[in-house]
Amino acid sequence: MAKYKQADYEVLRRRCVELKNLGWRQTAIAQALGLTPGWVSRTLKAYREQGQTALLWRKRTGAPTRLSAEQLTQLVGELNKGAEYHGFPGHIWTRPRVNEVIKKLFGVSYDPSQVGRLLKKVGWTRQKPQTKARQQNPERVEQWRSERLPELKKSPN
Repeated sequence: MAKYKQADYEVLRRRCVELKNLGWRQTAIAQALGLTPGWVSRTLKAYREQGQTALLWRKRTGAPTRLSAEQLTQLVGELNKGAEYHGFPGHIWTRPRVNEVIKKLFGVSYDPSQVGRLLKKVGWTRQKPQTKARQQNPERVEQWRSERLPELKKSPN
């Protein structure tokens, strides 16, 4: 079976109708265009029911959103309160944690990948942890390196 791009299917649908109008059988159309007989059958049925509009290419809409814009705004407000406020240890938000908050507030559950998409939609980005503590004192670190670290290193004996 041939591989086609999504936008090519409009041309294929039109060609199916043309060949059918020329008297071709559905199986012959499928073989000639490298499609399945079921696809040809569904295309011709849609054409009979809807006319030329059934042949047009349309971007797929996907599933409807489960959270409204107001609910997303409410979610951001809750997430801004922090993970510890919602009973999680530490300050870090993870996708499963955010999903738990969504379940608790709205009774809706998402796949973790979709939680990431939602967070991106509301302007939250993935953060990398800092490599050193914010409260670290550079002078004390240098003092520790010069005084304590040599004591901890193995002696050459």
